[in-house]
Amino acid sequence: MTSECSSRGLTNPAPGEFDFDDWRALQPIFDAAKLAGIFVVLRPGPYINAETTAGGLALWSTSLVEGDVRSNSTTWNAAYQPYASQIIELAKPNQVTEGGPMLLLQIDNEYSQTPIAHAEYFADLEEQYRSNGIVVPLTYNDPGEKQQFVNGTGAPDLYGLDYYPNHFNCTNGSMWNAVPTEFHQYHLDTGPDRPFYMPEFQGGSHDYWGGPGYERCRARIGPDFEDVFYKNNWASNVKMHSVYMFYGGTNWGGIAYPGAYTSYDYSGAIKETRLLWEKHDEMKRQGLFIRSSPSFRKTDWIGDTNSGIPEVSISGRDATKAFATRLRNPDTGTGFTIVRQLDGTSTDKISFTLTVPSSKGSLTVPQHADSITLNGRQSRVILTDYAFGASGSVLYSTASVFFAGTIGARDILFIYGDADQAHEVALAFTGHGTRAQSPRVQYTSTLGAFTAVSVHAQPGSTGLLTLWDSPTQLVLFADPVTVATFWAPALRVPTQDTIPGLETFWQFGTNTTALIGGPYLVRNASLADGGRTLALHGDLNASVPLTVIAPEGVRAVSWNGKQVQVRPAGSGMLEGRLVVSSKIRQVAVPKLQGWKFADSLPEVKDGFDDSAWIVADHTSTNITIPPAFGDGRVLYGCDYGFCENNILWRGHFNATGSETGVNLTINGGTAFAASVWLNGVFLQTVSDISAAGEANALFAFPPSALKPGQDNVLTVLQDHMGNDEGQNQKSDRGIRGFELIGGVGKFSTWKVQGKLGGYTDFPDKVRGLLNEGGLFAERDGWHLPGFPTNASSSANFTSRDLSAGLPSGGAGVGFFLTTVTLDVPQGLDAAFSFEFDGGAQHTGAPYRALLFVNGWKFGKRVANIGPQARFPVPPGILNHHGVNTIGVALWVMEDTAVSPTLELVLEGALEGGVGPIALNNPAWTARVHATSDDSADA
Repeated sequence: MTSECSSRGLTNPAPGEFDFDDWRALQPIFDAAKLAGIFVVLRPGPYINAETTAGGLALWSTSLVEGDVRSNSTTWNAAYQPYASQIIELAKPNQVTEGGPMLLLQIDNEYSQTPIAHAEYFADLEEQYRSNGIVVPLTYNDPGEKQQFVNGTGAPDLYGLDYYPNHFNCTNGSMWNAVPTEFHQYHLDTGPDRPFYMPEFQGGSHDYWGGPGYERCRARIGPDFEDVFYKNNWASNVKMHSVYMFYGGTNWGGIAYPGAYTSYDYSGAIKETRLLWEKHDEMKRQGLFIRSSPSFRKTDWIGDTNSGIPEVSISGRDATKAFATRLRNPDTGTGFTIVRQLDGTSTDKISFTLTVPSSKGSLTVPQHADSITLNGRQSRVILTDYAFGASGSVLYSTASVFFAGTIGARDILFIYGDADQAHEVALAFTGHGTRAQSPRVQYTSTLGAFTAVSVHAQPGSTGLLTLWDSPTQLVLFADPVTVATFWAPALRVPTQDTIPGLETFWQFGTNTTALIGGPYLVRNASLADGGRTLALHGDLNASVPLTVIAPEGVRAVSWNGKQVQVRPAGSGMLEGRLVVSSKIRQVAVPKLQGWKFADSLPEVKDGFDDSAWIVADHTSTNITIPPAFGDGRVLYGCDYGFCENNILWRGHFNATGSETGVNLTINGGTAFAASVWLNGVFLQTVSDISAAGEANALFAFPPSALKPGQDNVLTVLQDHMGNDEGQNQKSDRGIRGFELIGGVGKFSTWKVQGKLGGYTDFPDKVRGLLNEGGLFAERDGWHLPGFPTNASSSANFTSRDLSAGLPSGGAGVGFFLTTVTLDVPQGLDAAFSFEFDGGAQHTGAPYRALLFVNGWKFGKRVANIGPQARFPVPPGILNHHGVNTIGVALWVMEDTAVSPTLELVLEGALEGGVGPIALNNPAWTARVHATSDDSADA
């Protein structure tokens, strides 16, 4: 199951305007999910949170809607209901009732049921969905154990609990918070008649400006966190478990809210670079166990160590340090005893034995090995009376189950455990078979038809052990690392029980699979040639042994369309080798050189004509926080159509000669900055990394900069870091206060300019609303492929290396442009990043840089705050087989020289099945209003 957010902020850029084209389209997501056999939870908002600007609200609504958003107000209803109507039409044909993959639809996101205006907003939204054809269950995600929308006005069909036990500070990479033990009781209190649903459980952590970086987050919320905390949720009888995030991706353009930077890696199971790591391995181990265990879908909670568990006891040296919870399927009698350390955060190793009820009476397990051992921060599911395949039977297992099921005519059980621990499984062997010939393995007949198989500890031992191999049954054991090299893709083999439209969905469309060991990734598998060939598609990062366990009729294997030499290795098992080609080591990483440069801040120069800019003369605003001081004019960017990225302000006044400075309060969000010039003379830069994201300062006027008796221009360049989430979505980004100091002079006029066209008429509809800001280079399209630096009428481009910085050696903004050609060999997938300053998170250099790749803003570097210095860019944005246009807007914030560096870095290369990636990077065309009439009619 995948949870998919749709951002109203990206798809509803202006009132009455909707854009679900290109990368904003929902249908390709539904189509891909259906093809892969993955159910979809659609989360269309109108508010989605997700560390996005304004939580995904349409930014125009934060300015144009009177009163509260996300309420039952008439103006809010009028603002969001047309968007909801668009979502309904897109979602209706993709519901499971129509043969589509959409299983659930979530109402808004993490909200309170009080005051009543909130609840009635939910009720209105639910009514709109229901009365217009949405029939799948509607859900809600409560941000913690708050019992919001459990029942009463606005309560949906299915209540869900969001929980992030380790929170979001990765500074101490080894620190864990306590493992919760109250979840089961909370479910009894909120919905025992409904499945226990967790729409969001912590799958990582977002980082923040000035934070430690995602490597530290990976250490804190890694595979051991998944092992302990996710299985603790299982122990609480959670039956619908969604992890936030499995893949985070990139906050490109102006997508992020102020508390997040460009990377949204989130330390998820898939890195931002699209590469897999050990956290993905653990998710796979857990996911296949759940898929393999139908009896786990329906369990009663029997008890835990705190409440007491009937017929269950823990003994041995470390009995008091262990914590157990028992679940039991009431129909099959299968028992699931989930064990961990009593102190779930402990890194100590403990050993104990467990006495549990079974179909053979009370059993103390293991029966022949010394004990159950748990390493620090480890959890395990101890099974009793567990069925696998058509007729396989496990009496008990202290080893973990990776896969259980039927492949061809054989029942397959694949168990695993750490090599430095002993493991034991008692099961009934079937057929005439062979046993493992290993000194690690001991077989003991026990309790009638069952044989106890003990795998003794042997630190450092890796690989696959075949514990039993017969025509009717295969039992395998491996260490967790070896297990992680195996995949079990669903094979599309419809039966009379297949539900039309769900042919690729496990349980509903197919229960046929194969086990494939070795590849970095198996993307899909199918049977060809009448079932004689198993056709595999996937990726390799190295040459690997191949192990295939498939239906007996399979005699051949293909990999990405090419035959693989395989040989029989037992009944239904084939072995071979997948050889990666030498071209994987031949991915060239060219240097970024040949830079061209032009000034990108003509607005501070004498004589700049801002006559076509918008006059900022509003005297009222719907934005929640009012101006702090001034003359009654409201200088909030979004009130004039500029709700994102860099914004420029120009204040005009006729100087008397006695003015000594100006007092400004500027708001831009956490980690923002603003630089101020008077008549082209740099005054000062202010910034604020706090949550307030606001700075008040007195900007002193050098006497030589003032022009008595003439028009003087104060120019302010500010960074807009995004709107806040939560209760302050209507953020006050702009100049909250302004006052000349000295004399009696007043500002006669304020002008404002953001991105070209504002939100009503921005020219780049493909890259969308949030890609560009108000820098001159952006307004004129210098960042776009094909911009003619040699024939530009708007700027004089000269050769200058990025590392040389600005020619002035002081504060200002310059734009650097180059091209780089990539020639990634066909059939390879390469992960590239752009790295500033050799990867240094925080250099102290007072500069900000915007990175553009083929016109897409894919990086915001803040060198004096950090932490991000490396910016991954995926194929499709980056052309792997041709010319790429790279642009850097360099904003130097102090009168000092800076020397940034930028290089292309190869994160990894894979050979295989990703296939061609389409490019959609529209080229430059002349923007006729960029130099004369580049304002929005907001």
